[in-house]
Amino acid sequence: MIRSEDATNGAQELRRVLDILPIRLFDDLVAAATAASASLRKRGGIYFVGNGGSAAEAEHLAAELVGRFAVERAPLRGGALTASGALLTALGNDYPADELFARQVQGLLDERDTLVALSTSGRSRNVLRALEEATRLGCTRIGFTGNWDVEFTARCDWVLAVPSISVPRIQEVHLLLGHTFCEIVERTIMSRAG
Repeated sequence: MIRSEDATNGAQELRRVLDILPIRLFDDLVAAATAASASLRKRGGIYFVGNGGSAAEAEHLAAELVGRFAVERAPLRGGALTASGALLTALGNDYPADELFARQVQGLLDERDTLVALSTSGRSRNVLRALEEATRLGCTRIGFTGNWDVEFTARCDWVLAVPSISVPRIQEVHLLLGHTFCEIVERTIMSRAG
């Protein structure tokens, strides 16, 4: 049973995190979404990757772009590298776990694409390997994290780091930032379309 003080602590932590989000984070969010929109204009796509709760957010955000976020429009190119159970289990059968996403980046992405990597710790080996391959291919790389892990940040063009060590709070803010990211991409593409 959840005690009321535990729920209150979670709410207080979320408020604290939202209160201390740096202004630079919002500037970086706009810049990252603008760069991702440029990928779409080049006939590239926006692809999302993450593990666990971040995988669920990756699929959610991909659906917002391929489907629609706020307005009716043509689908935008992209997807989540976490979405195919058959593909993930086939790769997991034949390759080490660290290679699950890197292999997909190698086969699906090129220099026109954007990879959005979600990792609350910034230390997920398979996400780091995906970013490494995206770097090699010349993709735009955007990272959502809760930790300024040096290895993670070095592999990203933009890092959207939530100042918290609480995984639930980080993921909640990632969803807020992710929705705003999708809205900026959608509006940018719609304004360019006419």
